[in-house]
Amino acid sequence: MSQLHLLLFFSSSLCFFSLLTSASQLRQGFYSEICPEAESIVRDVMSKAMARETRNAASVMRLQFHDCFVNGCDASLLLDDTPTMLGEKESLSNIDSLRSYEVIDEIKSALERACPGVVSCADIIIIAARDAVALSGGPNWEVKLGRLDSLTASQEDSNNIMPSPRANVTALIDLFRRFNLSITDLVALSGSHSIGEGRCFSIVFRLYNQSGTGLPDPAIEPGFRERLDALCPPGGDGNVTGGLDLTPIVFDNRYFKDLVRGWGFLNSDQTLYSGGDRRTSEVVWRFSQDEARFFKAFVEGMVRLGDLSSGRPGEVRRNCRVVNEQRLEEMLLEV
Repeated sequence: MSQLHLLLFFSSSLCFFSLLTSASQLRQGFYSEICPEAESIVRDVMSKAMARETRNAASVMRLQFHDCFVNGCDASLLLDDTPTMLGEKESLSNIDSLRSYEVIDEIKSALERACPGVVSCADIIIIAARDAVALSGGPNWEVKLGRLDSLTASQEDSNNIMPSPRANVTALIDLFRRFNLSITDLVALSGSHSIGEGRCFSIVFRLYNQSGTGLPDPAIEPGFRERLDALCPPGGDGNVTGGLDLTPIVFDNRYFKDLVRGWGFLNSDQTLYSGGDRRTSEVVWRFSQDEARFFKAFVEGMVRLGDLSSGRPGEVRRNCRVVNEQRLEEMLLEV
């Protein structure tokens, strides 16, 4: 069989698999028969990526949030721009902020060697986010799988949906309500900031011009503000980063303890405790006192977040950055 015939056969097989998968429901153990080593492969690559750079854990975990909120968990976030489509990587909330796309590429390559054309990029994000948490000392849980990858992405939708680091508690509650996620989900999932770092660019307004007053955010504890002033001075490098809590490589409930003390790094974090809504502040307090309770709520929130779906047609991409038709055209040019 010629290379051209092989490519055409392969493309047809992918379309057939996509049609079969689109009719199924998300479930645990989805790949147990068609690619039984899938989840262990993802965890192995994630472990190596975290050994290479601990920050990869938080960066990969964040991909689930930024993907699922924008038209469902369909890996639209991973698509590169094309001449006819502006993807989500360059949206206001993602550009110069999201990273570690190459880790997803590494995972996909390993899965393609083991089980070509089987594991979707959307499922990779879900599995890898879970593993990032578990490998950082947080809870482990069974993930529901069987998603398809989108055929398109929307920078406009990402701009309109994803919250700013300046968001207040009311805006965050409204956002989560849009997706039938509760206030407990909001606070628990915000606990994803138990690991990772934030940029000075995201907080200089809090330090020097909160709400246009020319003054710092009064919710910042004075001693902590001095530390932030030193890290992020006026006119300094906006790309300098600081830990989102005091234990930025360990997934624990330190994040909530810090919010209670006024040590939240981002406005969108501290507002959960200091923003004037007792519903969120009470949940922050409970989680600060009971790590097991936080872990349980976090897992439940991540599962609900992973259930978000656009209901649009999809496929299993061979390359997470491009749809298969585009990749097929590139491969045909190489023949």
